[in-house]
Amino acid sequence: MAFGRLERPLAAEPMSDINMTPLIDVMLVLVVIFIITAPLLASSIRLDLPKTDAATPIDTPRFVSLVVDRSGQTYLQDKALDLPELARQLTRIAAQNPDTEVQLRADQALPYGRVVEVMGVAQKAGLNRIGFVAEPGAVQR
Repeated sequence: MAFGRLERPLAAEPMSDINMTPLIDVMLVLVVIFIITAPLLASSIRLDLPKTDAATPIDTPRFVSLVVDRSGQTYLQDKALDLPELARQLTRIAAQNPDTEVQLRADQALPYGRVVEVMGVAQKAGLNRIGFVAEPGAVQR
């Protein structure tokens, strides 16, 4: 002891770990709440619905692949077609399901006018949902 100073015992070092117990407690409470409320979310009214041919399920919208290569040749579902035949095929597809999406893939070197022409054929046929397909990657300048 030097001049009134008391020696202290070495204290425990502080913990550097996260205390997981409160987190686990909260998660268990949430699981219990979910287990209790999940059956309540389902309809508790049991019905025996009548059957009819008129209540057919709606077809999910599908898509067709329309490709225009570097030379301007059009392909529908990998089948080469000229513009009048393409218009007939797209009209037939639109008559079956007007929500069909056209996934248009056009070559980068193709003039924009040709792409617009093919889009016009698809829109005249009644297919207004047209998506453009591109490769992911950096933009070339």
